[in-house]
Amino acid sequence: MTIRIVLADDHAIVREGLKRIVSDVADFQVVGEAADGTEVMRTVRGTDFDVLVVDLSMPGRSGMELIKLVKAEKPRVRILVLSMHQEMQYAVRAIKSGASGYLTKESAAALLEQAIRKIAGGGAYISAEVAEQLALGAMPGSDAPAHETLSDREFEVFRLLVAGEAVSDIAAKLNLSVKTVSTHKANLMQKLGLANQTELVRYALKNGLADPLG
Repeated sequence: MTIRIVLADDHAIVREGLKRIVSDVADFQVVGEAADGTEVMRTVRGTDFDVLVVDLSMPGRSGMELIKLVKAEKPRVRILVLSMHQEMQYAVRAIKSGASGYLTKESAAALLEQAIRKIAGGGAYISAEVAEQLALGAMPGSDAPAHETLSDREFEVFRLLVAGEAVSDIAAKLNLSVKTVSTHKANLMQKLGLANQTELVRYALKNGLADPLG
């Protein structure tokens, strides 16, 4: 049975590379592509498919918000997140948001077919470390690090701030008002117990959360 796939990444060269890998598999078929969150939702609503391979960071709606929107529209669609982020926190949040698998871009060529096939068959494609974190997080009384108390939106603002983005640029990128982003920034700084940008970056580096965006 053919596995119908939609590829979503804002870089055309990445989509083309993914398309070549997928097209080499006899029972895989690319039935749609998207370059931003808006195109993803348009494709989700207008295309019959089985697996969405999606970048974690794209213009417009992206990340955890996009995963939740896709699952709300088509609960049966399986989602494989493909990202530059190697940190476990991104993978854990993606799975909690509704993704069935998480793969870093650097390992995509070797593992993409395996990951797609596994999640299309109803399984999950995650590392043992991510599975352990998900299990630990479900245990009562578990002590989670401060950044795990951030909402998905706060976490998204957090990683953009760490990457050096200004509040106004973050607002434009996330389609939010400057006031809303400023509020998210104030809330996350309070939750993390930080006073300024230097402490924010130091916290990110200490906790392995300063990965390049992608």
